Amino acid sequence: MVIVGVVIALSMAAICALVLYQSRLDAMERATETSRNLALLAERDIERNFELYALSLQAVVDGVNDPEVMAVPNHVRDIALFDRAATASYLGSILVLDAEGNIVIDAANKAPRQGNFADREYFKVHQDNPNAGLYVGHPYASRLRDGSLSIPLSRRISRSDGSFAGVVLLAVQLDYFHQLFAALSLGSHGSVALMRQDGTMIMRQPYDEKVIGRNIRNASTFKHFLTTTEGSFSDTSVIDGVQRLYYYKNLPNLPLIIMVAEAHSDIYAAWRHRALTIAAVMSVLATAFIGLSFAFGVQLRRRMRAESELAMLARTDGLTGLHNRRTLGEILDQEWRRARRNRSVFSLLFVDIDRFKVYNDTYGHQAGDDALTAVAKCIGENIRRPVDSAARYGGEEFIVVLPDTSPEGAASIAENIRTAISDLAIEHVGSEHGHVTASIGAAVWTPERDMDVSAVIRAADEALYSAKATGRNKVELSTSHLA
Repeated sequence: MVIVGVVIALSMAAICALVLYQSRLDAMERATETSRNLALLAERDIERNFELYALSLQAVVDGVNDPEVMAVPNHVRDIALFDRAATASYLGSILVLDAEGNIVIDAANKAPRQGNFADREYFKVHQDNPNAGLYVGHPYASRLRDGSLSIPLSRRISRSDGSFAGVVLLAVQLDYFHQLFAALSLGSHGSVALMRQDGTMIMRQPYDEKVIGRNIRNASTFKHFLTTTEGSFSDTSVIDGVQRLYYYKNLPNLPLIIMVAEAHSDIYAAWRHRALTIAAVMSVLATAFIGLSFAFGVQLRRRMRAESELAMLARTDGLTGLHNRRTLGEILDQEWRRARRNRSVFSLLFVDIDRFKVYNDTYGHQAGDDALTAVAKCIGENIRRPVDSAARYGGEEFIVVLPDTSPEGAASIAENIRTAISDLAIEHVGSEHGHVTASIGAAVWTPERDMDVSAVIRAADEALYSAKATGRNKVELSTSHLA
């Protein structure tokens, strides 16, 4: 009754737990896919616009380097240089700076505004590096637009001899990213962010101006972003302490990383409500099953446990945990009969610890018991088949029964056992080898004659004494004519 009740209760609980666990995995998988799709949408929008910005910058560089363009009147020149790029949404300024950082051409004004930007990071990058290419800089507060937050896209202008001639700057207002991310639905605690690959935050939703320009390169979340081009993981935000599922992608053509993160609390909200309801119902049913079963079966369970313990004690050696000699007799009789019936090979190993009496006298009986236990473990670990068995024969002697095992197989298993015992490196000053070792005698018999199993044991015992007589710590295969 106890078993039936517990099995039913546990089966019901296990099924519900499995369903809930799978449902939880599905919720996480759906959240990952949603985050990936949102990141892909934002990535495509950003890359498309930045590609247009990059082409506009290159057109200005090419135009500035073209004497014919620069020779025409200013209003014609500006049309050739900027086309309609200056009127694009979220563009702050398009400027051409000379080698000293002064504004020489201003897309927004016929007469260039006054300003020097030689101190800006993007200017210094192009001044020092002719091969910087398209440079996406750090967020900054615009001096020309009352501190409006922007990020610079810039290219170097070089003279015909390769020397530095200035910079073309295109400022992208951060409102572009703010509006883009605000349109993405990520739950009440979700987050989406764009950052440079050096860890500088460009935009984050929920929006907080204090976060703009903050460097998070030492955060555990950011370190994940640099391991692969894209991926997902769970972590706790260094900015607001919320645990989220992060999906990130390093943009292939820009030095930017986009991150979409959905809070675990939002991902599992519906699942948690469903799980609590199901768990409550299952708890009542499981408790009822188990309680009823326990009431009817407590005495039976105690009796079965006692009988099981007695049966185990009667069949095993209390020190080593291997079969005892009585059980060995049953196993030998059973396997011998099977071998005769099937006319199959029957192998047996006789294992004896070398100079064990000296070890006991030197280190004491407790150490001797520990050594016996360790040796028994080595024997057990090197017989893998269910039909193989090992038993303590008496004292420091063990017998291993190996049905359907060839002479080569028996010798291999014996060698593995011998090596494992030797590798224990248990100190034994009374041994010629300096540590505990074992000698093993092996016998293999094919029951083609009507002979007793004791003949195999005697043959293995003779092989064992031969191993001891010729140096110990070795395996000796019987050469008796048993077959």
